[in-house]
Amino acid sequence: MSLTFHWFLPTNGGDGRHVVGGGHGVAAGGSGRPADVAYLTQVARAAEDNGFAAALTPTGAWCEDAWLSTAMLSQTTDRLKFLVAFRPGVVSPFLAAQMAGTFQNMSGGRLLLNVVTGGESHEQRMYGDFLDKDARYQRCDEFLEIVRRLWAGETVDFTGEHLSVAAAELGQIPDPIPEIYFGGSSPAAGTVAAKHADVYLTWGEPPAAVAEKIAWIRSLAAAEGRGPGNRPIRFGIRMHTITRDTAEEAWAEAGRLLAGISPETIEKVQAGLRLSESEGQRRMLDLHGGRTDELEIYPNVWAGVGLVRGGAGTALVGSHEQVADRIAEYAALGIEEFVLSAYPHLEGAYWFGEGVLPILAERGLWKDERPRRRNRAVVPFAAVGRPVR
Repeated sequence: MSLTFHWFLPTNGGDGRHVVGGGHGVAAGGSGRPADVAYLTQVARAAEDNGFAAALTPTGAWCEDAWLSTAMLSQTTDRLKFLVAFRPGVVSPFLAAQMAGTFQNMSGGRLLLNVVTGGESHEQRMYGDFLDKDARYQRCDEFLEIVRRLWAGETVDFTGEHLSVAAAELGQIPDPIPEIYFGGSSPAAGTVAAKHADVYLTWGEPPAAVAEKIAWIRSLAAAEGRGPGNRPIRFGIRMHTITRDTAEEAWAEAGRLLAGISPETIEKVQAGLRLSESEGQRRMLDLHGGRTDELEIYPNVWAGVGLVRGGAGTALVGSHEQVADRIAEYAALGIEEFVLSAYPHLEGAYWFGEGVLPILAERGLWKDERPRRRNRAVVPFAAVGRPVR
């Protein structure tokens, strides 16, 4: 098995040495580093240079537009793919299929798509979308059926409950067809994922809970006729990371991040997040219950980020060896792709890329696909010793 690792682009309010909160209907918190092209290019190139395959960008009223941001960054990077999050309710299926084709063809095949149905009705209404949650998933099902048929080169006539197209045909088919990443913990989300997702994404929960989700989606996918030999669904997980040379250093950093969050901020953000309609967000909140004294919910799994950040709220915390151990444990359950981040994202890409990925490579769990570089040093000096693990 060779695992795949992705990074995150902090277009949700910027980046910094503290947790940047917000999301899922809660306004983004302040940051020290802006989400501009210059800084995001540094993050993207750090991910590229450290062996990550792609970078996820979020979607919503609280962040920069993912399509435009990644299109710009595709011109300042060389190989990194972009996992573009978008909401099917705010763009027509034909236009989305066309946009994906343009991005794929003009970037050299560097597009992946994270379909986000939307768990906050009040935020959806800002975009002019007044459907309720279940109806949004029904529309998403229709949307993905139309898009996939267009990408297959069909001329599509489709009349659904929410979407319709007539004689729709793409002039340019994306090459390769972008893979669809999809998450969601509600029954409606599971149904759509089982039909359309190439990769089902979950937020970081203890391994037993993740195993239950994998079994649930596999059973739904099997009912759709998917399995070995016929579009088997893959699984990914979205988490933060705090990895250091020693466990003591990593937990000290987690403590520093927690110390920078006031009780008032936690109370305010938690009140906002409890209004979310997202089942996944509810599960994130249940991991800590708003408390700050029992945040290690499983060995090396810390729920502190979720105190002030919507969405992914857990982090892998520990020495490089310990973080590699937890990754191996999730991989044994069936997780093949890891979408990771850190605070700050720039330095975090190096902590993980230089600390954890070499250990996983030694264990045969990751293969370095980066082009080899020639050593152009005039004086033949090299680093002495190995990193402390």
